[in-house]
Amino acid sequence: IFKDERALAKTLAVQIAASLGGRPDIVLGLPTGRTPIRLYHELGMLYAHKQADFSNATTFNVDEFLGIEPTHPGSYRAFMEDHLFSRVNLNPERIHVPNGVAPDPDAECARYEAEIAEAGGIELQLLGIGTNGHIGFNEPARELVARTHRVQLKASTRRSNATLFGGDLDKVPTEALSMGMGTILKARRIVLIATGKSKAKCVERAVNGPITPRMPASFLQLHRDVELMLDEAAAAALNPQQLA
Repeated sequence: IFKDERALAKTLAVQIAASLGGRPDIVLGLPTGRTPIRLYHELGMLYAHKQADFSNATTFNVDEFLGIEPTHPGSYRAFMEDHLFSRVNLNPERIHVPNGVAPDPDAECARYEAEIAEAGGIELQLLGIGTNGHIGFNEPARELVARTHRVQLKASTRRSNATLFGGDLDKVPTEALSMGMGTILKARRIVLIATGKSKAKCVERAVNGPITPRMPASFLQLHRDVELMLDEAAAAALNPQQLA
């Protein structure tokens, strides 16, 4: 538990830099959204000060909107370029983001799964969490798709992404491509980041509630090596024993 978002981001950035130092060819799974922005900027600062080297690392993003070009300012590929890729020395050939304009979305999902496997799997998967408990674009549902798949976005998720489209909800795609929870759980280590009071309830349910597709983040309970990094606001609903 960290005092604030800045302290959390600085600590995790240093940990990632150390992982890069110990294993330069590490495979990283990366999220988008508001939560990791400060982390990505901290990583950019470490690189600028020659304290992090991404030249041999490989990255796989968790998700992308369906139907928009990678160069579209609302795409997650453009988001990553703005906040991380342009700030560090990642090899462009080692950057992987689902192709939202692939002619066959299902074939693109299968291709993406194969690329992850070919890279040896994800060593460190970074995650955020939505206010409804979604991970990536794995939305609450009666059942979850295990592997990378096409998903219909809920209205709440589209609203939370409207800022990427000039605040116009009508411009937010209704579908996306996302790693499945099974894909995510195959990562060897997972770090989930949550900040702000709006995340407190879903963090508590993910930690203490039943494992259910209605709360996709609850499936992280099944993984052998998961760390939650929270600011005080996001941890507010956890009981004192869990914070000790």
